[in-house]
Amino acid sequence: MAKNKEAMNSMKMQAANEVGVPLKQNGYNGDLTAKQVGSVGGQMVRKMIESYENNNR
Repeated sequence: MAKNKEAMNSMKMQAANEVGVPLKQNGYNGDLTAKQVGSVGGQMVRKMIESYENNNR
């Protein structure tokens, strides 16, 4: 379970970096806008879909 959480956090940080959102690894991120948080979530979904499609061809 901890391994999955680490992988998800890693993906989240990578997605934040790709869309230019200054996400803090361990700390308060309540100062981010809904648009910024949505950008990170959207990028994570894109990456998960891409991974699924690449593994199921």
